[in-house]
Amino acid sequence: MAPTTLLPVTSLLLLVSVEYGGWSLLGFLTGRGQLGEFREQFFRTGHAHAGVLLVLSLVYFLYLDRTGYSTGVQWLAGLLLLVGIMAQSGGFFLHLALGQKDRSSVGTIVTRSGALLLAAALIILAIGLL
Repeated sequence: MAPTTLLPVTSLLLLVSVEYGGWSLLGFLTGRGQLGEFREQFFRTGHAHAGVLLVLSLVYFLYLDRTGYSTGVQWLAGLLLLVGIMAQSGGFFLHLALGQKDRSSVGTIVTRSGALLLAAALIILAIGLL
């Protein structure tokens, strides 16, 4: 199966998990648990990044199909994008769980690494579209 067929389906299924995250966040905000200001901030940020970037991925895969890249390069670019999205948004949740206020943690390292992977995927797409 082509990467531009399978990877968008993966993005759509991952969006279902983002919807569940929104439902969970709403539960915390309406009194079914307490996160505290620090954890709530990182929950919101991780959730928002995941949702926005996964929607971006759907557009990305439409354009990836317009490049002259081989299937192998399309797989590489698409997986870089999805891993980058999961790392960037997931890092916020790692920091929520393991980090401390005003300090770096493994979560902030994962978030920054995800940003680099996303940048690489976007540059690959831009080159392919030229």
